[in-house]
Amino acid sequence: MRLLDFKRDGADWPLREASRFVAAGGFRWHVQELGQGPPALLIHGTASSTHSWRGLAPLLARDFRVLTFDLPGHAFTTSERRPDLSLTGMAEALTSLVAKLDFAPRLVVGHSAGAAILARLIAEGRLAPGLFVAINGAFLPFEGIARNLFPAAARLLFVNPFAAHLFAWKADRTTVANMLAGMGTKLDLRGLDLYVRLMSNAAHCGGALEMMANWDLSRMPDELARIACPTLLAIGANDKAIRPEDAEKVARRLPNGRIEKLHGLGHLAHEEAPERVAALIRDSAVAAGLIGDG
Repeated sequence: MRLLDFKRDGADWPLREASRFVAAGGFRWHVQELGQGPPALLIHGTASSTHSWRGLAPLLARDFRVLTFDLPGHAFTTSERRPDLSLTGMAEALTSLVAKLDFAPRLVVGHSAGAAILARLIAEGRLAPGLFVAINGAFLPFEGIARNLFPAAARLLFVNPFAAHLFAWKADRTTVANMLAGMGTKLDLRGLDLYVRLMSNAAHCGGALEMMANWDLSRMPDELARIACPTLLAIGANDKAIRPEDAEKVARRLPNGRIEKLHGLGHLAHEEAPERVAALIRDSAVAAGLIGDG
């Protein structure tokens, strides 16, 4: 499969001036770093990339030294060998990256599956933030028949050598806009076109499919109980990918969790309204003592 090329496909990539490449754990990571202050780590969700933070990262960079990156199998991060895109594998890979960069975040922000990766790392003591923010975090396994059906469907698609190419071939503006609408999200044309660019690439689609096929959240409910730091569950009230009502179940398992509903926003709330999400995170960071109220 043709990999995305940063010189060609990333020539106009959001926050390109903050980009660099770092070798760690068998990966060549595309990372972006901007701002000054307490370190903050941002992790995107499945099928996304650093572009997901194009609006939020510069706002957080007014108070924090912000680091974000493309997950293994996604966008411009590449591997010397076939990567392990399970939750365990992603956690191991990220551990190698933060160790290489000597980066100890005080604020961590994860969207969807990115929040689950952070939860695993915090529960295992690999990260010790002062504040954990989950934007529509994907913490709970599917229920009922979907528990086996969705991962099995992803595995079937992944083992089919034509599946990723088929997804990429079908990824035009209308298809991707409909996919986002199915998650309760509507983006501007710039945001839509960036997802079209990603989803038009078979290697990126293949990485997203493999991640879904190997995702196991069975340990997550117990891991949530071991997250002692203040945890903010930022929930898009219109999210159709992860049920907003699941946040109540998650909050009950967290020792120090609270919920903030983002009315009018969907699964990609941080892309739809970065100013609103940034203000919420900043207020929470002040309350957690990470930054001053200045």
